[in-house]
Amino acid sequence: MQDAITNILNKYDITGKYLDKIGIQEIETYLNSAIDRLKVTEIITSNSSKIVKETANRLYSEQPELLRPGGNSYTTRRYATCLRDIDYYLRYASYSLIAGNTDLLNERLLDGLKETYLSLSVPIGPIIRSIEILKEIVNKEVKNQNVSIKNQQICIQPFEYISLSLSEQNI
Repeated sequence: MQDAITNILNKYDITGKYLDKIGIQEIETYLNSAIDRLKVTEIITSNSSKIVKETANRLYSEQPELLRPGGNSYTTRRYATCLRDIDYYLRYASYSLIAGNTDLLNERLLDGLKETYLSLSVPIGPIIRSIEILKEIVNKEVKNQNVSIKNQQICIQPFEYISLSLSEQNI
């Protein structure tokens, strides 16, 4: 698992070059957003159960067929698995926020899930919708707690990356 700084340094190390102006600016951008990343991650961490519960409630009110017989969340075991996955997305998004890097999402979350979902014929649409709901709720929590963030993009970047990555496999 690499953070933004390690990722930048590795690019230069592979080519055997010193950091240039671009590399230094990338590191500076990461460091300048560090406090915002920590604030958002703290909000996610302290409200994770609430965020996951609200996400599930909204998803199932929008798509109640998921809970009916034949739906992918039908039975207690499947429902619990869906909640677990929503929690995974939120937790790994928070890791990505801290790292300032989406590479770990591929490494630790997406690669395995894509294969699992394909093998189990799990529909991707509701999963992507749950990630979009997570993004909305996290943004709402940040605003509700009057946390001032210079760049709102850092809040949504991991969620958008997860959504895009999963939607690319949707055939």
